[in-house]
Amino acid sequence: MKLNTTPKIYNLKNDVIFNTFFSRKGNEEFLIDFLQALLKIEITKIEIREQVNLEKLARDEKGGRLDLQAQLNNGIIINIELQIKNENNMENRTLFYGAKTISREVKRGTDYKDIQQVIMINILDYQMLGFDEYVSETVTVLDNHREFEIIKGMKWYFIELPKFRKAHPDMNEKLNQWLAFIDDYDKGVIEMIERKNKTLERARVEMNYLTGDEEVRRLAELREKWEMDYADTMRKGREKGLAEGRAEGKIEGKIEGKIEGKIEGKIEIAKKLLKKGMGIEEIQEITELEKEKIENLMNNK
Repeated sequence: MKLNTTPKIYNLKNDVIFNTFFSRKGNEEFLIDFLQALLKIEITKIEIREQVNLEKLARDEKGGRLDLQAQLNNGIIINIELQIKNENNMENRTLFYGAKTISREVKRGTDYKDIQQVIMINILDYQMLGFDEYVSETVTVLDNHREFEIIKGMKWYFIELPKFRKAHPDMNEKLNQWLAFIDDYDKGVIEMIERKNKTLERARVEMNYLTGDEEVRRLAELREKWEMDYADTMRKGREKGLAEGRAEGKIEGKIEGKIEGKIEGKIEIAKKLLKKGMGIEEIQEITELEKEKIENLMNNK
């Protein structure tokens, strides 16, 4: 049997590749282009605040959370997280990380008005929200004045790639071009948008270089292996829990059945003793049934 020795082609849905691609020095134009298309604002400068520490990842954090954080020229802090599998905790997770990001900005003596806006961008390879829109932006409004936005210091974007694929979106729009590039689902569409968008054409050259880099590939494989091991561990844990639950249920069922059988036997004895005219207290002493139960049996003869 001939083994397939062709190396696996990684794309931006591996979060090591995603973070390395967008945080690498010299790649700022790609992150700026993507964020301008999503946020619909002009960005002249961007500073990566947290780069992927590849060696630290290799040593300590094979399974840790990877996200990308940057600050724009207007002070806005951007946090991007890529989530491939639905762990049913995204709402609470992104709320917690958003609050943590803001709290880290507040130093002793910081004036509240100087706290920068934080935007949490969550790119999901699963469906989370119950509507057709594949890009959802949140705002905080007053209950009785839904037109009035308040608490503008934090905002969330949820980008759901499965909905994007189903929508057959207009590929003349730059955001859709970037989402197709990230999703890497339809090779024909990607080739077409790379011809249209020179930034994405350059991004492809960088991706080809990046995914051929031995160290980056090794770490992408490490990450993928951890995710598979984690999913397998969770599956086995669920199966073990179900098996233990079924075993406990059988034991409890047997115990409950024996108890119920004993009670039924005592009730039958009590009925016979009542027919013979024996007193309630004597029957109670013999059967160990509650007095009330024996009285009910007597009344229902």
